[in-house]
Amino acid sequence: MKIKKVTTHILSAKLSAPFSYSRAWYDTRTAMLVEIETDNGLTGWGECYGPAIMTEAVVRGITPWLIGADPLKSDFLWEEIYANLRDHGQKGLVVEGLSGIDIALWDIRGKYFSCPAYQLLGGSRRDDVQAYATGLYRRREGNPLEYLPAEAAGYVEQGFAAVKLKVGFGVKQDVAITAAVREAIGPDVELMVDANHAYDAVAAIQLGRQIEQYDISWFEEPVPPEDLAGYKAVKAALAIPLAGGECEYTRLGFREVLTQHAMDIIQPDICAAGGLSECKKIADMAWSFGVRTNPHVWGSGIGIAASLQFVAMVPSHTPASLNPQQPIFEFDQTEHPVRMDILQTPISHQRGRIAIPQGPGLGIEINRQALQAYKVN
Repeated sequence: MKIKKVTTHILSAKLSAPFSYSRAWYDTRTAMLVEIETDNGLTGWGECYGPAIMTEAVVRGITPWLIGADPLKSDFLWEEIYANLRDHGQKGLVVEGLSGIDIALWDIRGKYFSCPAYQLLGGSRRDDVQAYATGLYRRREGNPLEYLPAEAAGYVEQGFAAVKLKVGFGVKQDVAITAAVREAIGPDVELMVDANHAYDAVAAIQLGRQIEQYDISWFEEPVPPEDLAGYKAVKAALAIPLAGGECEYTRLGFREVLTQHAMDIIQPDICAAGGLSECKKIADMAWSFGVRTNPHVWGSGIGIAASLQFVAMVPSHTPASLNPQQPIFEFDQTEHPVRMDILQTPISHQRGRIAIPQGPGLGIEINRQALQAYKVN
């Protein structure tokens, strides 16, 4: 079996209303997909995190090294491509492009052996996973002290037992909104906050100390990703667990996070940190440090499916316990027309839990009509 063709697909859809996190506004959602075809008729799909037009260029640049290669040699191909580009892409766009390719190769591998990708990654530890609702972004209209608590309460009504609030808009405002959201969801629902690295360590500590009383499950990306000293300062000052890593890359990047004891929870993105091959290594390494792994998930149904294959085999956080602490899965609830339209069977939650896809590879089938409808020429 040989790789005969690699195709990129940039997809885009305008939103009905823009929304923002602490550093930017969205009025469009995009996706950059990788389709790899083999000479025996198998097709694998992957997704790249990051700016679509840039990751597409990376994948196109890598394509000549893939044509004619055995798609089952995914680790060899990963190492070879990374080595060829080491001088130019140890982090960022190159690794994001490589991630989409790696995911597509795992999709092919699963289809070749007629089993889910998780089975080849070491086997499933769970058939479904608790999801948390990612939403609670800012809108152009309305009072966030009113619409955010109402939105959070709506997720709880759907069955979610955990929600994540976007912060990073100023300490005073963040504290008031965190308090309002906690009141709206009650004491038994998990509440996480995410600053998207909008603060420095001083402001992050100020915020953290004032919201500790609201039983925060984790404080995500309090400071910029390259500021591990800042992470360590915030971690030392707060009782709230610190999470991060969606902007970190490969086992080499996470090695620094782990050896410096900078985070309590790491959040590698399967579509960014190196694909399924690399994220398996990252999760195993984190387990040896006693650090929890909960993947960052932000993209189309392909990225979600790949992340579910990953979380199926991630070890529980407390494996020696009779009631082990399990990973929790990020499930984006913001508007994203592309997200599930491109799947023949959309991935959904049932009262806040998501079943792991059981089909071969990523366990999904692509709706090519939707692919064409959203494709950017």
